[in-house]
Amino acid sequence: MRYRTRVTAPAAALIGTAAVLAAGPAASARPQALRPEGTPGAETLGDSVFPALGNDGYRVQAYHLDFSYDATTRLVDAKATLMIKATQNLSRFSLDALGLDVRSVRVGGATATFEQVGEKLRVTPARTLPEHCAVAVCVEYGADPARTLAYTAWVPTVDGFAVCPQPNAAHTVFPCNDHPTDKADFSFRITVPSTLRGVASGTLVRTENLDGDRTAYTYRSASPIATELVQITVGDYVVKERQGPHGLGLRDVVPTARAAALEPALALTPGLLDWLEQRLGAYPFETYGLLPCNSDAANAFDFTGLETQTLTLYKPNFLLQEEKKIGSHMMHELVHSWFGNSVSPANWADLWLNEGHADFYGLLYRYERGWADSLGLTTLEARMKDTYAKGDQWRRDSGPVAAPNAVNLFDNQRYVGGVLVLYALREAVGEDVFNRIERTFLQRHRNSAATTADYIAVASEVSGQDQSGFLNDWLYGTRTPRMPNHPDWTVTPVVSSLVAPRHREPGHYPDSSATL
Repeated sequence: MRYRTRVTAPAAALIGTAAVLAAGPAASARPQALRPEGTPGAETLGDSVFPALGNDGYRVQAYHLDFSYDATTRLVDAKATLMIKATQNLSRFSLDALGLDVRSVRVGGATATFEQVGEKLRVTPARTLPEHCAVAVCVEYGADPARTLAYTAWVPTVDGFAVCPQPNAAHTVFPCNDHPTDKADFSFRITVPSTLRGVASGTLVRTENLDGDRTAYTYRSASPIATELVQITVGDYVVKERQGPHGLGLRDVVPTARAAALEPALALTPGLLDWLEQRLGAYPFETYGLLPCNSDAANAFDFTGLETQTLTLYKPNFLLQEEKKIGSHMMHELVHSWFGNSVSPANWADLWLNEGHADFYGLLYRYERGWADSLGLTTLEARMKDTYAKGDQWRRDSGPVAAPNAVNLFDNQRYVGGVLVLYALREAVGEDVFNRIERTFLQRHRNSAATTADYIAVASEVSGQDQSGFLNDWLYGTRTPRMPNHPDWTVTPVVSSLVAPRHREPGHYPDSSATL
């Protein structure tokens, strides 16, 4: 359904993502007679954990997602417009897509043929796209947030939905190149009944009152976003604004009925930001806030918290606990704004860079405040000694820290096992050098994706010593190395498992963070 617009709270005229995408194909497209022969783009980016994820032959420069939510049917009518740039002469390309009812595809304004095969949307444009050609791709489709799929990012709530895309489920919400190496600019337009509110990653730039008692909210992100970090949510929300360090604008998106009860947790964010900025530098995005998802269902999503960019998604009842029960994990999720969001994993095997760092600083924050962890320990050294003893067993059961597979990706080994690697490096180089390694890595790879090898290279450069042998042993070895400065620490011998290996459905991962 189309609605005539009456703009009641205009922002400055939108330029950038939405305008570029509306403009159609770039002027660089060649005349038809000069177009070369092309070949199909590969339907993979070669990820070692999720080899079927992502697509080659192009890169996405920008997405504009236009969602319209019907509260009666609880369905979403959507249009995704992607500005892509060909990296080869491209006769056909694919997008990741699962569970989407695709109605039409246009490339450069011209109708394209398409087919949905498995989790790929194969698109054949009317003419070959020359290498370096930039062109708009428009996909119109419908989606049912409650549809049963092998895995899904949709989180239906009593009054709408949120999305939980990590690690490989953004393409159940919108067609995309669903891999963190292909970050892009994002803008969103979310049309909802006027009794509800639509919110997305980034900053609100326009609100429109529409015919039919509906409202459209437009958001834009100031920084590129990996597809797995996108947040789009609809519900009966109140947006609570406050100020963070250095005038940073904060916004929490809170179910109206829970706003008062959640306020003590929401009020902790400025202090958390101040503590972390002292260690990692300025917060890397334009805003931050919490999104307590309006669902108490045990299976609503599989994480206590999830770091979608500029909004951290939470199970609401978790945030109703006292500060010492939630502060450490709130820090864990905030750390992901630096490690995971600003600097994303170039391969899902690099997940330890996200989760190891998030647990490292989350545990430091806990122990500084004298809060015992789940094991009853009150210092990082004591926790690392306990983790060290488990090292060989974890390497046997879950693989080395930086060599996961799709089944064990979110095991403890990537979390507190990653902390152990960072602790060993800090013991080897000293705290001052370690802190410089952290900041240099973040500055060098900001708004991009980085590998484990990139981190090792920065550690070697900043420390003035080749750290590759040391860190490769810790990250890829099948035996736990000696811990610097702790010759008395011992590793417990490996025992055969007495239970059958765990089986997890695709996309379902438990909480493994040591900060909980």
